[in-house]
Amino acid sequence: MLQCDVNCDMGEGIGNDEAIMPFISSANIACGFHAGDDISMNKTILLAKKHGVAVGAHPSFFDRENFGRTEMQLSLNEIYDLVQKQIKLIKSIAAKHDVKLQHVKPHGALYNMSAKDVTIANAIALAVRDYDTNLILVGLSGSQSVKEAFQLGLKTKNEVFADRTYQDDGSLTPRSQPNALINDVAQAVEQTVQMIDKKEVTTISGKKIPVVAETICIHSDGEYAVEFAKAINKSLTR
Repeated sequence: MLQCDVNCDMGEGIGNDEAIMPFISSANIACGFHAGDDISMNKTILLAKKHGVAVGAHPSFFDRENFGRTEMQLSLNEIYDLVQKQIKLIKSIAAKHDVKLQHVKPHGALYNMSAKDVTIANAIALAVRDYDTNLILVGLSGSQSVKEAFQLGLKTKNEVFADRTYQDDGSLTPRSQPNALINDVAQAVEQTVQMIDKKEVTTISGKKIPVVAETICIHSDGEYAVEFAKAINKSLTR
């Protein structure tokens, strides 16, 4: 039986959270740095609680103008502080609604940089560990993010993507390239099943590379996010 956590980045002002929430099992909620505010965090946490969806922090660079998708050169201390600040904020809001914070998944450029840079990965993992050792750190399958978190004794989840294409080195195809996004429902489902069942993904060059699919991501800002969530949920349920 195929079984996998399905997560989605939420509270980002896209407007489809309510339509997606019934079809996922984990929500990564924007903490105000790239998107969201106190109102959206409260609303999204309550929506997750209603549907029995696990709540996680989705910290990013302070970069609302570029939706957190532009690389920023910060000191390791600054990265540590911005991650902790965002975790504290959303955990305090979740606590008001008697909701437990389950995980932390960095967003955008912070996520991609930490996947490759061991020092950034370490700073993020330390921020999570020092705040709450029970939190799960979500990172790109096989990345430095997951390796550093594991080395520090954190629980981790290797993440793969239903709506993004892959490079031969296991990284995601940059959004600046025209073939970075998957916009076909059948293709997204096929890639998801391949990653869970066969523990591999086919890259844009046609090469099959290994992945560990402990959680599948769907981006809520994708054009077909709702359709993807429904189809993937149906496929895994079937």
